[in-house]
Amino acid sequence: MKIPCYDCNTETELEVGFEAVNFVCPTCFSVYSVDDEGRFRRKSQYKAPFNDCPLEIGDTGFLKGSEYMVTGILRKNVYPNYAWTEFILQNKEKEFLYLSLSNGHWMMLTEMEKIDDIKKGVKVLKYDGRDYDLFEHSDADIINAKGFFDFQLPNKRIHLAEFINPPYIVSVERMNNVQTAFHGEYVRKATIQRAFKEADLPYQSGISMIQPTRFDLRNTAVIFCLFALLIITANWYIYKDQVEQNVFNSRIKFSEFDNKEMTSPSFVLNGASAPMTIKVSTGVNNSWANLNVALINEDTNDEIYANKDIEYYYGYSDGESWTEGSQSEKFNICGVEGGKYHLLITPMKAPEDLGNSEMEVSVVWNEPSNRNAWLVIIGMIVIYFIVRYYRNQFEKKRWADSSYSNYE
Repeated sequence: MKIPCYDCNTETELEVGFEAVNFVCPTCFSVYSVDDEGRFRRKSQYKAPFNDCPLEIGDTGFLKGSEYMVTGILRKNVYPNYAWTEFILQNKEKEFLYLSLSNGHWMMLTEMEKIDDIKKGVKVLKYDGRDYDLFEHSDADIINAKGFFDFQLPNKRIHLAEFINPPYIVSVERMNNVQTAFHGEYVRKATIQRAFKEADLPYQSGISMIQPTRFDLRNTAVIFCLFALLIITANWYIYKDQVEQNVFNSRIKFSEFDNKEMTSPSFVLNGASAPMTIKVSTGVNNSWANLNVALINEDTNDEIYANKDIEYYYGYSDGESWTEGSQSEKFNICGVEGGKYHLLITPMKAPEDLGNSEMEVSVVWNEPSNRNAWLVIIGMIVIYFIVRYYRNQFEKKRWADSSYSNYE
């Protein structure tokens, strides 16, 4: 089909698979309509600038398994100043596909079968097993156009009713007293770029009405619950046959072992690796003491060292009593594997602390503890609520322009 424009002397040629009713010159935006004799007559002209139009009439791209060609472009606006661009595409099988571009975000739509007339009181639309929430009722003007159209471009406003279930949308249009419904989904910019490799696509800004969130809150909760169950089960399975072992428990007199090494009897640990907990208490009084422990593996001669200061001070100043420190402490040697061991224990106290005569030391292997498992589970709970917070913020921004938002 070849149509000359009488205003700008531009000739537009494009083979389309439908009978064109309207033609709009891509250069000067003059509108032509078919008369009774089948000839195109100039009718009017669009004056609004044509912004945000990365695709042109005749451009081809591969979408949904087929090659589509751009046959028509519409620029629509809702009062006062919300505008977007719609691209009408057709393939060789004469199937139509519609692309909608707003603030750099893309939607791909196809026409649905006829549905019942949408009334303004309807807040939820059911389609294909999903509930679509009403996003907006609005009246749009076509402020500019390009290309070939198989329908009469209206002079009156088009009424729109948009229902969303991100990343999907059902858009219902009433144009020229005829209702048409479209089902669409959000399309990533990269998909459009792959289809139209030469196109210079605009940058994205804001949030599209059907832009998907990065995290699915329900799936995140299910995954975290499964991980928590797995962690608890694994923790139980690993340690179900292990029992707590008291490998050393003694009162050590400073008169015999102050700053001297004491060797414990040998002991055998059976089972998977587990922490060794060392508890120490001594009668420090405005003074300090220290315990140094060496764990010796008799099979490999590997040595692990640990030490702890025990300090306790008190006094009276500025009319108030104060204390600092404690007469008992607890510390761990982590990841002690099964095997044969003995301990080298070296107690020490301050030389001036004459009142402190002994130190009590207790060493337990595999003391029951689910600390690590619960730390991971608590971490997942914290992450879940962080994700939930950011998702709610995302939804607030999405619904900010809607008259039917539940995020007030």
